[in-house]
Amino acid sequence: MEDERFAYLLGQAAMDVWGDMPRDVQEALFETAMKEHASAREALARLLHDRHPRTAHPAKPG
Repeated sequence: MEDERFAYLLGQAAMDVWGDMPRDVQEALFETAMKEHASAREALARLLHDRHPRTAHPAKPG
């Protein structure tokens, strides 16, 4: 299953450089990854924010 191996490697690479990606690329990757995994959204978001604190979204103005 080379597809799975390459998907894993690409996923690891994306996580490694997540903080260097433009926000629109981060959002596109995140939304694509979570398309059929809504229950994992919060856990993945927390993991990415913990690994790359500058990706934390600022509070929305009230």
